[in-house]
Amino acid sequence: MQTEEKRASNFIEEFVEQDLASGRCDHVYTRFPPEPNGYLHIGHAKALCIDFSIAKKYGGKCNLRFDDTNPTKEDTEYVTGIQQDIHWLGYDWAELHYASDFFGKLYELAQVLIKKGVAYVDDQTPEEMRKNRGTLTRPGVNSPYRDRSVEENLDLFRRMKEGEFPDGSRVLRAKIDMASPNMIMRDPTLYRILRHHHHRTGDEWCIYPMYDFQHPLQDALEGITHSLCSLEYEIHRPLYDWVVNQVGFEHPPRQIEFARLNITRTIMSKRYLRRLVEEGYVAGWDDPRMPTLVAMRRRGYPPEAIRDFIDRVGVSKADSTVDEALLEHCVREALGDSAPRAMAVLDPLKIELINWPEDKVDEIELENHPDHPEMGSRKIPFGRELYIEREDFMEDPPKKFFRLAPGREVRLKGAYIIKCEEVVKDEAGNIVSLKCSVDMTSRSGSEGSLRKVKGTLHWVSALAAQECEVRLYEPILMDEESIEEDVETEEGAESEAAPAKDFISRLNPNSLTVKKGCMVEPAIAQAQIGDRFQFLRMGYFCMDPDSSQGKPVYNRIVSLKDSKPKEIKK
Repeated sequence: MQTEEKRASNFIEEFVEQDLASGRCDHVYTRFPPEPNGYLHIGHAKALCIDFSIAKKYGGKCNLRFDDTNPTKEDTEYVTGIQQDIHWLGYDWAELHYASDFFGKLYELAQVLIKKGVAYVDDQTPEEMRKNRGTLTRPGVNSPYRDRSVEENLDLFRRMKEGEFPDGSRVLRAKIDMASPNMIMRDPTLYRILRHHHHRTGDEWCIYPMYDFQHPLQDALEGITHSLCSLEYEIHRPLYDWVVNQVGFEHPPRQIEFARLNITRTIMSKRYLRRLVEEGYVAGWDDPRMPTLVAMRRRGYPPEAIRDFIDRVGVSKADSTVDEALLEHCVREALGDSAPRAMAVLDPLKIELINWPEDKVDEIELENHPDHPEMGSRKIPFGRELYIEREDFMEDPPKKFFRLAPGREVRLKGAYIIKCEEVVKDEAGNIVSLKCSVDMTSRSGSEGSLRKVKGTLHWVSALAAQECEVRLYEPILMDEESIEEDVETEEGAESEAAPAKDFISRLNPNSLTVKKGCMVEPAIAQAQIGDRFQFLRMGYFCMDPDSSQGKPVYNRIVSLKDSKPKEIKK
């Protein structure tokens, strides 16, 4: 009998348990197979978490495999970045493989198909092949080269490998059925000629296997039991099974598809993310506006928040779109319990306490976290000059405005009650500072602190204030619609089934706001790269790698406001 921990909670686990119970397999072996042509984004994180968690739940293993069969866009930079992302999310792989490690074996297996008479070399041009493939309502036309002899096909395929023919002049195709209602099965391409330096094999190969040939065979060669992939590959499953069966593996892997992840106002297409980087719309793959894991790490997202988000989204067979607010909610939940509190003034307005002695300095002690006394406290100097948020003062306030205004009182967090006595303006009428009086008996924790006022403001002392740059982020798209992941076509080119609207016109011009001249307390200024804080009343922030000695830079991770996420859109 299964233990409670092993009980299936989604359809993938049901399939796995059926296979274990029936004897189809006696262990579970999965793999995460990214192509190293860019950095992983949040959509890849769903597949990553599923692959590793299924293996872990059933006491199995999960490999990391780089499907590096298209050298024109692949690079060791992405190989390194992907490994770092996986470790950052909290996972590790059993074995590390590259498709390029198997090029020799895949070439041999292609020859097996030729010898069986189920693969042939085609001399048609790409245009002729597309024309002769037919349509959904019209069957395709057999290639005039389809009935070449085994000997001729073996010779031509060998000469393709040896570089005798120019790029694009010949391909190796499977011989299946040009009248199949599944267009994928109409004699798909297995190999193409492509002269391009490969990031691992250099110039050793000038022919490269297609994904639909390489991927199932490498799954089988690695001993993968369950090949988990996103839903768009469901139509490819018959070809996956055909390739493995034709080669003759005794224990073929089982392909199982799940719905991919789409998030509102988020670009989930690696091709479009690459365009944002290459055309300078963002600063790089790690720009905190990007949905890449390296960008989320830089912005300050905790890895446990991403795992929690993926878990809440769940595993289903139907594509859906998740509200971005759910991801932000998970981030807030993770940070709310772990991020120490601090004070920062993003749009400073100077205050002079007119009745505070010029040489008097008080020390205000503030807790680092209201729910975790073990996180300790910090002391902040309090003197005659302070900074508050400019939006916390109004010269002519409306009703229910409980912050500072002429003649009104507020409490400064952990300190004293002050009252605005005078507004100082420049010649143009702009407010440049405030003169306030302070109730010297009202210090927090003293008997005078029992006197209540309606507003409490955060502040920074001019005695210890450090100037800081703060970067505020909004979603990169203006409208709710997401841009989904592309799928590689049979010819190896990325799908052109792009959104109807040009996505560049949908970019949010306010996705980044840079605020210079912010004032922060010492704890913030002296932090380390990657340290996270809750800036009181302002949100959660993380120190950015652009920081330097004496010049801290902070990214807003998320605001404090936690709006209820909308329902998942089917």
